[in-house]
Amino acid sequence: MEPTFGYLVSDVARLLRRIFDRQARQVGLSLAQCRALAYLARHEGINQAGLADLLEVQPISLARLLDRMGSAGWIERRPHPDDRRAHRLYLTAKARPLLEQLQVMSEQVRGEALAGFSVEERETIMRLLRRTHANLTSREPAESPAAPSAPLSADDDLQDIPHECVQ
Repeated sequence: MEPTFGYLVSDVARLLRRIFDRQARQVGLSLAQCRALAYLARHEGINQAGLADLLEVQPISLARLLDRMGSAGWIERRPHPDDRRAHRLYLTAKARPLLEQLQVMSEQVRGEALAGFSVEERETIMRLLRRTHANLTSREPAESPAAPSAPLSADDDLQDIPHECVQ
């Protein structure tokens, strides 16, 4: 039985995550920390509930992760201007070098994954994945204001490996 489209996409993502996680652990980061940092880089100012939604985790689990990241000096919580019970999340200057490391690791993993592919083949893969993404995104309900959506663009070229740390 031939593997299905869904199986292959899922298994490639699993393998990418595994390889990326191994590299991230070598520099002292967990995959969850990488994902949170990468999403925050794209959505600075988001609240904790919105970030939990983007990461597809429970807010209480994210709270503990954010507490540890705050203690490490990588993120800061700032009061929400309209809701005194809520906070917005921002990266600190200390987190920026980590993002650079994540980008380098992403490029290495991407290079491994696409080794032997021509530029044309890489462009074709990206074009087809963007089209698949657009097809599926159009079927999703509208995003809540707490969790803004950032669709893939032609410039992304798998740059979001850290945002999902390799999905």
